Amino acid sequence: MKVGSAAKSIVAAASAGTASLFTAMGDNVIVTGEWVTIALAVLGALGITYAVPNAAKSDQR
Repeated sequence: MKVGSAAKSIVAAASAGTASLFTAMGDNVIVTGEWVTIALAVLGALGITYAVPNAAKSDQR
């Protein structure tokens, strides 16, 4: 396993989870449905980001 693939997945999951958490905290209360949304955002970001490979390096100009 490449560290770059895992690192980008972790950063994407943290970003998605944080964004969902701040959105859910708009009324200062988090209900069960909002926790489910946060969990799905984190899991979706982990899965999608890990599955998509990094782009190949382009030639130097």
